[in-house]
Amino acid sequence: MAHKIEIEAIGTFKSDQVQPYEAGRQPDEFHSEGCIELFAGSNFEQALMGLEGCEYIWVLFQFHHNPNWNPMVLPPRGRDTKIGVFATRSPYRPNGIGMSCVRVERIDKLKIYVAGADILDGSPIIDIKPYVAYADSIPGAEPEWLKNAERFEISVSPLAEKKISWLESHGVSQLRGFIRHQLEYEPTNSKKKRVKAQEKDYILAYRTWRVQFQIKGTLLEVSDVFSGYSDHDLKLEEDTYSDKDLHRLFLKTFI
Repeated sequence: MAHKIEIEAIGTFKSDQVQPYEAGRQPDEFHSEGCIELFAGSNFEQALMGLEGCEYIWVLFQFHHNPNWNPMVLPPRGRDTKIGVFATRSPYRPNGIGMSCVRVERIDKLKIYVAGADILDGSPIIDIKPYVAYADSIPGAEPEWLKNAERFEISVSPLAEKKISWLESHGVSQLRGFIRHQLEYEPTNSKKKRVKAQEKDYILAYRTWRVQFQIKGTLLEVSDVFSGYSDHDLKLEEDTYSDKDLHRLFLKTFI
């Protein structure tokens, strides 16, 4: 008989990464800064003493977008056949617990500002532990399915770079990292990402933006970035994602 336990969240995570497809496969410098906001009234101020001396921390959190679990899942790269969920870091787990190693930027009372996070906005925080290199790092150890993954070399055309930089300056901060993580491995695998094949190239979707790319061997070039809205869409008053004004300005800038 299963033994039930109760775990209370100690806080929540705030991030620009909102939708599940936006989260990185693993935390790194290309992903968002975020903030762990601990709940007041539980003496967490004392629990944080000494954490400012930790460069990196492990964050345990709940995959709150995944109410169900699957015993067999597709790994994020390396193969197209399912394997057991315990052999992966898939969010579709029996208890929905995730872990992420992030860099501590600063601490302000009950707020821990971190960088390199792959945690979605609103994720309940379960626990925080320091990263200890001598115990946590095992160089060269990795699952078999990861060893077979083919890596693509990504380049960005001058036009695409100009548009990405413009979008970053206007608040679309996650696009560059999203492109890298989605296209570095298995860039055309529509089972694992929002990508569609066209006659001569491919289109990757990021929120309401689209990324055009071509492939030659293991070389991949991002050739363009454009709006996912049609002219008709932009004429409608409905603005579900509150970003149509930005798209209109983008189109005006890059006519």
